Amino acid sequence: MKPVRTLAEALRAGTLVLDGGLSNQLEAQGCDLSDALWSARLLADGPEQIEAAHAAYVRAGARVVTTASYQATFEGFARRGVSPAGTERLLGRSVELAREAAERVGAEVWVAASVGPYGAMLADGSEYRGRYGLSVRELARFHRPRAEALAAAGPDVLALETVPDVDEAEALLRAVDGCGVPVWLSYTVEGGRTRAGQELAEAFAVAAGNDQVVAVGVNCCDPEGVGPAVELAAAVTGKPVVVYPNSGERWDAGARGWRGDGTFDPSRAAFWAEGGARLVGGCCRVGPPLVAALAEALATGAGGPRE
Repeated sequence: MKPVRTLAEALRAGTLVLDGGLSNQLEAQGCDLSDALWSARLLADGPEQIEAAHAAYVRAGARVVTTASYQATFEGFARRGVSPAGTERLLGRSVELAREAAERVGAEVWVAASVGPYGAMLADGSEYRGRYGLSVRELARFHRPRAEALAAAGPDVLALETVPDVDEAEALLRAVDGCGVPVWLSYTVEGGRTRAGQELAEAFAVAAGNDQVVAVGVNCCDPEGVGPAVELAAAVTGKPVVVYPNSGERWDAGARGWRGDGTFDPSRAAFWAEGGARLVGGCCRVGPPLVAALAEALATGAGGPRE
């Protein structure tokens, strides 16, 4: 159902379960995502599949669902001949589909509109490197129209996610300033640093003192070592922490396939919550079964390894 509380109010009351990876659930439903627009293509070609994927996570216990707008941009859709007005409608549809799925249960479910990094539009993996050669002003100019269109559709929060470096974080916060919707800021990290190699304390500090930011943390990263990032984000910003790592498998770009074993352990969630995490879920390759186990672990307070 539509929430009666703001997300900030809910975070003060306890920890909420996020959904998992949208693309892996769409693939499990038989969707072909071999496209530069990735899951965003289905906003036009298969919206019923997106709603079904959201619903699968809601049934699994997710109380925050993230829209299929991560890779949806005016530039990306323009390459397919979609007009700016048509892109605005598709961005709005991403919020509507998530809201429709959220209203299927008799519990509060919040909708997070995904605002992915500039590199996601390039579809070349550069969101895992950052440092695109653009200034903060240029990046803010890129992000603002999409952020404004998503905000106008009425989500509960904008998810500024998979951010690879501090420059893009600053640009995103400029782009959403004044949009009237709260945001969370989430970096993709590796080895205790941003993907661009910056200190995480520096990265998290960008959000400190910004009242529009209701949570700060990490996503689309290896679940090993997430615990220290949670504690650092809480210590630097004093804000609730958001955390949603990948399964632990590694993407082989050359072979276009996943390698290795999954290391996502839902029992870690209780320790992440102890460290300050108030939004906990999964990213790539984390599907509804793992989200259901995560919800159960948080409900029971069962704790596994601390890392």
